[in-house]
Amino acid sequence: MPIQWFPGHMTLARKQAAEAMADTDVVIEVLDARLPEASSNPMIHALRRHRSRPCLKLLNKSDLADPAATQAWLDHFAAQPGVTALALSCKKPAEVARVTKAAQALAPHRKDNLKPLRLMVMGIPNVGKSTLINALLRRRAANVGDEPAITKITHRYDLSPRMTLIDTPGLMWPKIEHDSDGYMLAASHAIGRNAVIDEEVATFLADLLLARYPALLAARYKCAVEGMDGVALIEAVAQQRGYRLKGGAADFEKASLALLQDYRDGALGRISLETPQSRSAMLCATSVAEAPEIAAD
Repeated sequence: MPIQWFPGHMTLARKQAAEAMADTDVVIEVLDARLPEASSNPMIHALRRHRSRPCLKLLNKSDLADPAATQAWLDHFAAQPGVTALALSCKKPAEVARVTKAAQALAPHRKDNLKPLRLMVMGIPNVGKSTLINALLRRRAANVGDEPAITKITHRYDLSPRMTLIDTPGLMWPKIEHDSDGYMLAASHAIGRNAVIDEEVATFLADLLLARYPALLAARYKCAVEGMDGVALIEAVAQQRGYRLKGGAADFEKASLALLQDYRDGALGRISLETPQSRSAMLCATSVAEAPEIAAD
């Protein structure tokens, strides 16, 4: 089932972001390092392209992501004009300290009290924008939580006499183009649970992890994963954890939630759900699948 999630307040949030972009020098886009492209909102790209604003892409939660995949993404983004990328954890102040220097380098004309640097933090829900804001301000100014879409209005802060910061609500886009993106976003808790079926999301995640990180699954759940599909893995999780319904059947829902939480917490190990190569392959396969329909039209 395709996943879509666009709460009503995001229409107003997009309008406010478009207005604020006019008075912004650099866009700081916070991404989930485990799925950097799937967690990049195309509306943000369109807004900053319209205003010709440079972008600092922050691959947050890099401590949870596969280091080799993260490096591949950094190389990928470095090849894009007007873009700088950093991998970091917004929970680590020493890593956040690199952000303002990197942003300043994207707007060298804004470096004195007469022309303060104006930064705008953007991104989808639950990627760590509020944690970043608090780390930059060195105080708790933005609400932080484990549920998506906590911030619902735009806030402006002064980092220093030479630097201002705009915090925007988490923005999704009206239609998620690729089903796999929806499932990756849901698995990473960027989409509200009311829009998804946890068991379907967990089965998608299990299939992906079996293909890419079978050894991590075997170590975590103490089972042989060869020949398993996603459903079988979740049933194995239920057996390993003792999740049973009345009558002895596996509690598939509880085991699904356990797998999702283990992934979100990093309990499985350092995992990335996509790489530049897998992204390219997915887009290529999608184009091939849609070609007959286009030709028929």
